[in-house]
This record gives sequence, C-alpha cells and structure tokens, in this order.
Amino acid sequence: MRTGLVVMSLVLALALAALPAASESKEPAMKKEAPKPSIEVVEAAFKAALAPDAEVRQIGQGLKFTEGPAWMPDGKFLVFSDIPADTIYRWDESGGLKVWRQPSHNSNGNTVDREGRLVTCEHGSRTVTRTGKDGHVETIASTYQGKKLNSPNDVVVKSDGTIWFTDPPYGVKRELVEQSENRVYRLDPGGKEPAAVAADFDMPNGLCFSPDEKLLYIADSGKPHHVRRFRVKPDNTLEGGEVFTVITPGVPDGMRMDRDARLWSTAGDGVHVFSPDGKLIGRIKTPKTAANCAFGGPDSKTLFITANSEVWAVKLAVAGAR
Repeated sequence: MRTGLVVMSLVLALALAALPAASESKEPAMKKEAPKPSIEVVEAAFKAALAPDAEVRQIGQGLKFTEGPAWMPDGKFLVFSDIPADTIYRWDESGGLKVWRQPSHNSNGNTVDREGRLVTCEHGSRTVTRTGKDGHVETIASTYQGKKLNSPNDVVVKSDGTIWFTDPPYGVKRELVEQSENRVYRLDPGGKEPAAVAADFDMPNGLCFSPDEKLLYIADSGKPHHVRRFRVKPDNTLEGGEVFTVITPGVPDGMRMDRDARLWSTAGDGVHVFSPDGKLIGRIKTPKTAANCAFGGPDSKTLFITANSEVWAVKLAVAGAR
C-alpha cells in the first residue's frame, strides 16, 4: 500500500512540474531596449561647458573597434582608427564616413602636430609614424635602447615640437615583448630614439597637457584605473605624479582637456568630465564603452567620441586646449 502511494505521489509531482507556473507570463519575452546616449549634469558647473543645443549625435556605426579621433584643421575633417579593421577613416558633415588609409598597420591613437601633420601610434608595426602634407608616411619612433617598442598606444604633441606617447603591450603577443617596463616616452625634434619620462605604470594609456602645458595627465588603464597628474619641468622631465581621479565604471583610456582646464576622460559608460581640482561635474553617456575622445570642428567646440563600433559627436560651449 505504501509503495503505491509513493508511485502515485511521484507521478503527481512530475505532472505538476510540467505545468506552467501560476506566476509565469504567457506573453513572449520583451527584448531589452538598448541604452540611449545622454548628457548627465552632476554639478551645475558642467552646464557652462555645454552648447545650448547639446545632444549626443551618432556619426558612425557598424565599425569594429574605434579609437584615436583627431581633427585635421587644414582639411577640416575628422580621422579615427578602427584597429581590427586595419583602417583609418575620415568624416565630415558633407561627405560622411570614408576610408582614409588602408592598411593602417592597426593604428590606434592619433594627434596632429603644430604643422598640421598626423602623428599615429601603430600596433601592427609597433611604431610611431608621421604623415606629411603630401601623404608620405615616415617612422619617427620604433625602438628604445635598441629594442622594439611594445605597441605605442596614444600620443600628444607639445608646442615645442616634442612628441609624448604611451607604450603598453596591448597590441603585441606576450612572447614578443622586448621592453621590460610599460613606459611613457618623449621624442625630441630630430631625435632618433625617444627618452623614457615615466615607468611606474601598469598600463599607461591616454595622455594630455593642461592649457599652459605645465601639467601632464596620464591614464593608467591597468589595475589602478586612475589618472595621474605630473608637473612638467623646464627640461621636459616630469615630477610628481599624484592621483588626480579614479575612473569607475571601467577604466580611463583616451582623454583631452578643454581651454578652461576641465579634463574629459573616457570611461566604461562614456566620457567623464572633471573640474581642474578633480571633481566629477558631468558625464556624456554612450551606449557602448568609450575608448577615446578629441575636440574638433571649425571652432574646436565639438567633442568626438569613439565608442567600440560607434562614433559620436557633441556640441560644446568650450573649445579644446591647444
């Protein structure tokens, strides 16, 4: 008798398990809506940096992984890298998006020097190159102390013509790394090899100068995920290096500074904006993780943001530092 009850109980339990739960909806599952770009004012001071009609406008999509935006003042167009696509694209309002250089040797960071020439960090060739007005590309840095650079990542040019770049090993296989440290370098005009200016980083990444060039900000996108601030001495060596801010969510990658010394740093959810004293005052949120940003446009009052497979533009009331 007990055996029969056990069997009946088991059959009943299996039958009940096959029925839909009372709380289970019979409606088809709704697709999760993709996050939308937005502008978040954290402190009222951020409003002074925004144009009255500021909005986050998409100018590129369907790409692979975008990086290194830079505004070409002579041609009045934006260039940016798509690293895995081995391509540098160009964009302007009238012509839209077009291929500018292919192959690009998996270019990453870009900047423009005082003569309007494009300076590029190339992962594929492990070099820093410069593109002349005639389109000729020359290698300007490839080794340090006779050994190959890791994979130059981001770059900025000072008004005296010195070129400053970071060299983490993101773009090179571990077994091919020749440098013992992940450094920040300075290449002097006419120099054959760069000089190391900082080495106490996990993964040095984006960098930018203050408007007066007395301060250099450098992102560490490794374990610390912070931005450090160095004082630039008259001989172009660095001192200090205190933590300016810690980025979360995500890590700091590319960054730029405006003429009023606000720092615009990429992060996991877009671009974070900081006052000169390191206080977070606003965010420009992008649906995908932002990797880099740059000021551009005819008046340098547009912020261009590369964010994974997309590129965005935001009108501002402030111009980028130059």
